[in-house]
Amino acid sequence: MTTKTSENKTSTKDILQQLANLQYIDSRIDELTRMQGDLPEEIMDIETEVARLEAQENRIKAEQKELELEKSNLELEIKDSEALIKKYEDQQMNVRNNREYDALTKEIDSQKQAMENANSRLEEIAMLKEEHAKSLEEIQQKLEQTRDELKTKKEKMDELVESNKSEEQELQKKREEAAGKIDQRYLKSYERLRKGLNNGKAVVPMEKGSSNGVMLPPQTQVEVRRMNKIVIDENSGRIVVDPSFFEEAEKQVK
Repeated sequence: MTTKTSENKTSTKDILQQLANLQYIDSRIDELTRMQGDLPEEIMDIETEVARLEAQENRIKAEQKELELEKSNLELEIKDSEALIKKYEDQQMNVRNNREYDALTKEIDSQKQAMENANSRLEEIAMLKEEHAKSLEEIQQKLEQTRDELKTKKEKMDELVESNKSEEQELQKKREEAAGKIDQRYLKSYERLRKGLNNGKAVVPMEKGSSNGVMLPPQTQVEVRRMNKIVIDENSGRIVVDPSFFEEAEKQVK
């Protein structure tokens, strides 16, 4: 346990009170933030899921358009092949030799094969379209449910923010005033310490001779009660003050 000595008792007490006031305000702001719970993260997760489902929906719709275009092209190809087959069959009626007849027969077979391939692909397209329609319906249903969930979460978040808005604004105003009264050396140390702690409590009251559940040495307890030194807990790095500072902070802030 280490201590820092100030120039005089009065100035040290004022500094400790100012730090306790700032900590009291920051703790209340932190509490309002915690009231939102996991909502911000949940909203981000749901928004990510919505984006993923929308991407799937758009991909399937794009594939459906491509299949429709391919289907139209194949149907045109089949019509062209039918017209060519009829043309070649008519020409076979007027051929002069077997070589010309065989050549037309080869063209007819080629067009029939093309029609067979096109019809086979049309069957595949029909099956794919059916699968896409089913997948799209499932995705759209899930997307609707997810959007509804997102809307509900955002409304809940907005309600919490709105209900705490006036108090948070008032606290932020009081925080600026409290921070403005603190010497920059102490303020920077306080802010740095706060950022390095999970619960943001840089200044803590001594409770039954302990700091954060860890018993303080008797001499340190005496120093805290005298209020003439800035006492720093070597275990946590926090500033330990007499509980009366926080009692006074509550009165001043409220």
